[in-house]
Amino acid sequence: MGESNKAVFLSYASQDAEAAKRICEALRRGGIEVWLDQSELRGGDAWDQRIRQQIRECALFIPIISANTASRHEGYFRLEWDLADQRTHKIARNRPFIIPVCLDATPNAGTDVPESFHRVQWTRLPGGETPTAFVERVSQLLSPVERSFLAMSSSTSCSCRRPPHPRRRRLRRRELPHQARSPRGPSRCCPLWI
Repeated sequence: MGESNKAVFLSYASQDAEAAKRICEALRRGGIEVWLDQSELRGGDAWDQRIRQQIRECALFIPIISANTASRHEGYFRLEWDLADQRTHKIARNRPFIIPVCLDATPNAGTDVPESFHRVQWTRLPGGETPTAFVERVSQLLSPVERSFLAMSSSTSCSCRRPPHPRRRRLRRRELPHQARSPRGPSRCCPLWI
């Protein structure tokens, strides 16, 4: 992996390896650097140490959630998820880092994932089929311009970080049409929504 501040880390259960490959290939076709353990680990690598390093240095962490991950109570992907979740405690709330992807109809509510995964909108990519819109959104999240916008907009009162209109009177949270209705995450207008 070259420039770590531009790389995306894909985390998945071994049963979802084919779907993870499809997502990885789509992102790479879009010019996005992706770290996928199958293609990045070489013989003789201290794999646990390399994986931990990549999670510490990646720009975005994409956990791939499915019925397979929901049914497994133990797996290395769970350690990866916990390491990424721990890293979110050191990252500003307005900076996107966790981009959960769900491969099937696994519900967000009640799924055994770290709390940071519940705070952001999940993207549904059935079977790992990755539309261009998702690739473009990940690319935007990696761009310095998008990161600057998110940093500037963190001071606004809206949970989705949309700058308020200068002439709009200050409304209570429930009156703002563009605000998140759920305490779990942003609404569709939010720059973090995919």
